[in-house]
Formats: sequence, structure tokens, C-alpha cells
Amino acid sequence: MVSEIPTDFPDPTLAVTQSAYRASAILATLKGSDRVRGIQAMSEALQSAIEEILEANTLDLETSREMAMPELIVEWLKLTPERLNAAIEILNRLSELPDPTLRTINASYQIERSQTYCQLMPLGTIALIYEAFPELGAIAAGLCLKTGNSLILRGSSEASHTNTAIYQTLQLALEDAGLPIGCLETLPAESGSSIKDLVTKDRYLNLVIPYGRPSLVKQVTNLATAPVLRSAMGNCYLYWSDSGDLDVARWAIIDSHASEPDPVNAIEKVLVSRSQKSTSLVRLFNSLAEQGFQLRGDEQLVSDYPKQLSPADENEWGETYLAKIVAFKVVEDIEDAIAWMNRYSSGHADCLVSESYHESHLFARRIDSALVYINTSPRFSRNPKSGDSVFLGMSNQKGYRRGLVGLETLTTLKQVVQGDRRF
Repeated sequence: MVSEIPTDFPDPTLAVTQSAYRASAILATLKGSDRVRGIQAMSEALQSAIEEILEANTLDLETSREMAMPELIVEWLKLTPERLNAAIEILNRLSELPDPTLRTINASYQIERSQTYCQLMPLGTIALIYEAFPELGAIAAGLCLKTGNSLILRGSSEASHTNTAIYQTLQLALEDAGLPIGCLETLPAESGSSIKDLVTKDRYLNLVIPYGRPSLVKQVTNLATAPVLRSAMGNCYLYWSDSGDLDVARWAIIDSHASEPDPVNAIEKVLVSRSQKSTSLVRLFNSLAEQGFQLRGDEQLVSDYPKQLSPADENEWGETYLAKIVAFKVVEDIEDAIAWMNRYSSGHADCLVSESYHESHLFARRIDSALVYINTSPRFSRNPKSGDSVFLGMSNQKGYRRGLVGLETLTTLKQVVQGDRRF
């Protein structure tokens, strides 16, 4: 039976967070094989419920269009069979990966006559507050179950029908698999509980992950008393050196926008060396325009290429477009480019196209970003073809959880000191 939010409880959010908190203590003691059984059950249940989930999504899309929601949100909300199957594939991949909570790491120091090591442990209770992206709830549920964490989903109102259909499908699967009640909870936007009600339950929440536009991330960060893992998307920069290959620069920009439905690492700003050839710039502008990009530029570039570029406002350099828009700006050299990026980029993925070893080395050392890409595309993938990793998103905050948000991100360290019984 699907757990319901008690309507007679004075604080529905408290009831849900307490339920998830109790479940997290049980999850932490379960074998990895038990949690894998739950992930497999969720995958099979989603596969069986594809038609019902897509029907629910159609209702949300119709409502959103009637309410004239921004096209960006409608695109994020749209749940195609391919997107839903991609989520199912991620759950299948998670079920095959090694149990991250069995990993041990050498401690940074040793104690005399003792063995000292660290072990990855579940965080406890995690809340995901997400804007559209209905399939993200299923992916987060798989990541949390794999790491032994309970999860509270707080989706947005525009995806209410789809979120409910996915949640009920997952919850029934988990109950059938014998997982503890409360390991997956939901607080719909229409339940009457605000975001503040949820993110201030730091007694029971160990981590809050906001996912959506920068305004949502900022709102959650400002309100929360529980720890927050800030996600980031858009406003990634690329510096195209005068020694850089045109085809590499063009491919990196176009490919970075190709992820669906959220091009997390999309290059939205391009800094070009003042020494860059005019013919190369025109070829790049024309190629991007043919791919449907809107092109903008600083005052100098717009003056030089008025047919290809429209003016970019000063405040745009530090803001995300979250659309197929790229703005270009002239800089003097690699030093100027690094200083500009460190000031205005979102700080989660910045790029360089250059054939200079000196520039590559300098860029890698001095860019203040979670990920640095040199002569390659920064395109984000939740389910890379190689390696033992599945990712929820990207974080641009400093500290232990900076960068790609994967299984290890949703764990913490416990230090163990094993003595030899001599004293």
C-alpha cells in the first residue's frame, strides 16, 4: 500500500521527514543485495508502467501549455519514451555496480599499534527538490537506494501528474521487494507544505539537493538549515586560443548542447583571442547559426560582425541562458581569459581549445572550476558508457561534494581505528 501524507497531522512535512529518517536507519543495516533487489524492482515496475506514466505526462503538458509556462520548463517536463527508458537503463546499471558502502579508504595517518582506515557510509536522509524533470525522481531513488539513503521527493506543480505516477510506481515496487516503509517519500508541491517547511527539518535531513533553474537553487540555499548540495547548469565558458583548432571549438560548443533534456555543461560563452583570424570567426559564426544557435557578442565583435551577432548586455556574462544561445567576447590572452572566467562563469565546467602546452598547463592549474576540459567537449552524461559511475548532476560548490554528483557524493566517511589489544 502506498504511504499517504497524514492530513490530520499538524505538520505533514514533519511526518514525512520522520518516516524517511526512521527508514534510513534500517537501510544502513541492509545488505547490498537487498538494496539491489529494490532497484531491480523499481526498474521492472517503471517498464511495466510506461504507458500510464506517459499518459500522466500528457496531462501535465496540456496544463502547462494552457497556463503559458515557459518553453524551457515545458521542454524539461516532456517525458518521451526515450527519456523514460534512459532512466530505466540507469536503474539497471546501478543494480550491476559494486556496493559503494563496502569501499574502504586508507586513512591520512596511522596510530601506533593500530590499523586506521576509512569506510564509506550512507548520509542518511536526502531530499531532492526538482523543477520539472519527472524522470529525475526515479534516477535519484536508484542512487539513494544504492548508497543506503532514504529519499524525499519534492517535485514542482507543473509535473504533478507525472511525479505522482512515477512515485506510486516506485513505492509499490519497493514495498513488494520488502524495503522499509519510508525509504522513498514524497511531498508534492500541492500538498500545502512549502520548500521552507522541508529544508529546515535539519534534525532529520542530512542533505538537500535542489535541481533546476539558478533561481530555485538560490532559494533553497538561502532557506535551508540542512546541508545543501548546489547543482549547476549552463553558463560554462570556452576560451578559443589563436592556436586552437576551429573544428575542435565548433564541435565542443555544438556537442555540449546535445544532452537531453538538460544540457548541464552547455557552453554559453566563448572568449576569443584578439589574435584570432577573422575568417575563422566568420566560419564559426556561420556554422553555429546553421545549427540554430542565436549568437551574441560584446561591443567590439558586434561592430566588426553586425550581420552575425546581436549585442549582449553586460549582465549576461554572469547569467545562464539555458537555451541555444552563445555570446562571444574578445580577450587579450590566456591570462585575461582565466581572470574573466573565474569572475563570471558558473564554476562547474570551463573549457580551453588550444595547441599550446603552456596555455593548457596554465588553464588546468588556475581555472577555479570543478571540471576543466581541454580540447574536448564538456558534454554531460548521467550514464557514461565506461567506468563504474552514474551521475545525478553537477555541483559548483567548493568542498568534498564539488563536481559530478555520483554514488560517492551521497556517502560520508567513517574512520575506524583497530587496535592490537596491547596497552
